[in-house]
Amino acid sequence: GAHYDEVNSMALATCTADGRPSARVVLMKGYDQRGFRFYTNYNSRKGKELEQNPYAALVFYWAALHRSVRVEGRVEKLSVEESVQYFHSRPHGSQLGAASSHQSQVISSKVVVEKTMAEMKEKYPEGSEVPKPEEWGGFLVRHDVVEFWQGQSSRCHDRIRFRRGDDEDWMIERLSP
Repeated sequence: GAHYDEVNSMALATCTADGRPSARVVLMKGYDQRGFRFYTNYNSRKGKELEQNPYAALVFYWAALHRSVRVEGRVEKLSVEESVQYFHSRPHGSQLGAASSHQSQVISSKVVVEKTMAEMKEKYPEGSEVPKPEEWGGFLVRHDVVEFWQGQSSRCHDRIRFRRGDDEDWMIERLSP
């Protein structure tokens, strides 16, 4: 069978306040009845776009399985407590990386990041607690649309959409390919 290293990778689409879209691949780090969670630097492009326009779309795609899941919904920041808890569950190197990066900012060269990372490694050696940067944390996509897609060789793909109504009940709809 197919082997996937990052089954939780998802395309995250956001828009600026004036509707200009952008997308990137991030890792989903959890889900529950509230929605889908991911973490980032709030000062990154995606963080700023979500602050201006708090809606997003997610796409999970598993080519070898001919399957995808689309999610749409309103986005909100997770609590500081949830973000701190997740931050400290990460490998030490990942904590250092998050604390070292001014994500999406223009830099003169990779040396800038490597130098900052070396300084952070010295300041917070393996085994020490790295403080969560204030500008780093989680987002929750509160899903109100979820679509399941199953590809068919005939191109008559199978599509089922779950859409939350105004009364919070879910409507199930079959969509034409």
